[in-house]
Amino acid sequence: MRLRYTAATAVYTVQGGIPKTGDSLKVTLAIEHKGSGQKRRHKVDLYEDKQVERLAREVSAPLGLEAGTIADELRSLADALDAYRDEQVKAAAPQVASYPLTAAERSAALSFLQAPDLLPRLNNLLGNTGIIGEENPRLFLLLIALSHKMAHPLHALIQGSSGSGKTRLLRQISDCMPPESVTRLTRVSDKVLYNYPETYFVNRLLCLEDIDGLSEEAEFALRELQSNGELNSATSIKLDDGRITSGQKTVRGPIGSLACTTRGEIYEDNMSRVFLVAVDESAEQTAKILAYQNRVAAGIASQGEEERAKAQVRNLVRALEPLGVVNPFAGKLRLPQQAHKLRRLNDLFLSFVKMVALVHQYQRERDREGRVVAVVSDLAAAVDIMFDSIVLKVDELDGSLRQFYEQLKSYLQKQHGKDSERAVFTLREIRHALGVSKTQLFRYVNDLVRLEYVRITGGHVNRGFTYQVCWWDHYTGMRERVRAELLAQLDVLGDEGAGVPGLEHQWNASGTLESATVL
Repeated sequence: MRLRYTAATAVYTVQGGIPKTGDSLKVTLAIEHKGSGQKRRHKVDLYEDKQVERLAREVSAPLGLEAGTIADELRSLADALDAYRDEQVKAAAPQVASYPLTAAERSAALSFLQAPDLLPRLNNLLGNTGIIGEENPRLFLLLIALSHKMAHPLHALIQGSSGSGKTRLLRQISDCMPPESVTRLTRVSDKVLYNYPETYFVNRLLCLEDIDGLSEEAEFALRELQSNGELNSATSIKLDDGRITSGQKTVRGPIGSLACTTRGEIYEDNMSRVFLVAVDESAEQTAKILAYQNRVAAGIASQGEEERAKAQVRNLVRALEPLGVVNPFAGKLRLPQQAHKLRRLNDLFLSFVKMVALVHQYQRERDREGRVVAVVSDLAAAVDIMFDSIVLKVDELDGSLRQFYEQLKSYLQKQHGKDSERAVFTLREIRHALGVSKTQLFRYVNDLVRLEYVRITGGHVNRGFTYQVCWWDHYTGMRERVRAELLAQLDVLGDEGAGVPGLEHQWNASGTLESATVL
């Protein structure tokens, strides 16, 4: 490879290319007098002024040129090589395709975003994309995925047993995002996240179909991208002359992320950073999925309509701008004090309120800095959509385990009535009654025994144990109590908003605020 640079008095030819790293510019250089054609060849680091000046003095006499002129031309050559290297790095970086909306697409998207009852209509549109049931989780996950466009994206962990449909739900939500900003991975090796180009993950949605397969190193890298928005690693760099030196590799975010797991409780460090979403594994949801599969097989469900609905959602996402949001009611809604890691839960809740307000950006007032002003209805919608996630933060059991435990209690109550609290059961009985696999049932019961919700009452390791529920918690009552407390606070906030100047009719619109709390 040769690079030629023609200056006023000489022609400079760089032989063998230039270093890829930006900390040196060591080159093999041929300097040729433009008139006489005389040449001199030298190796020099053009970033070192002393080497440049020494080289200029050495070749000035043989070539019959002024040393000062040659030194100036060598510095100009260094600038030209710098620009050339930057262009090469930019060209080598993966190009992210952009999709500008046409005038018709933008008009249709704005009409949808400006019409009343936006969230219910958006939820219905998601249903048309092929997401069966999961009414609250699908809207919840869509808003979390949409946050990848913002300065502080959100993250979700989708939990469910094997075969429950969690991966399909993740794929369908990610299909509703613009493909130019989504990376979906099935497997992640230890160091791969450190080796992406520096700006690849900036405002990108990262989807991991099975986080259970991540090594400790890969899981740590994912947490750093989620929390800090960048990865910095020291690495060894081989120079063109064969020497090894140290360098730093940076991969920048921020990223939004969706991931699937069968064991949500083992990711303690992740749990406080993400929203936990449990897949609906009820018999009613199974019936809906079976009916949908039958409609697809019979040709009744139209795949073309589903693709058109996904394309419409993608255009809605493209039409939304990453604006700032202010929440005048921040701090006035108290979350359940018994929730685990309440500080981070409160931060997650405020961030989700921001997303609800942001998706209504064409229906909300702006403050003097152009930020969207949240209203009480945004808080109410956030509470309603993420209520199950809030309860999971209060509950000691994770989503899948809680669903099994409630099914177990319902079965015992149905079979034994008033004596259900003293009823004894075997794993075979529960496996046949609830249709749970042997492996999954063994895991559930072991977790319940460890958490002291169930105890072993007899049996033998070879013949099987008998079990009894020893802690009949009032989960339904706890859910209703938490919901009632939150709704009561929202009613008070609605009354306060109606009485604040410039905040009339807070449930439907908002006035301009002089000052507010920034989310």
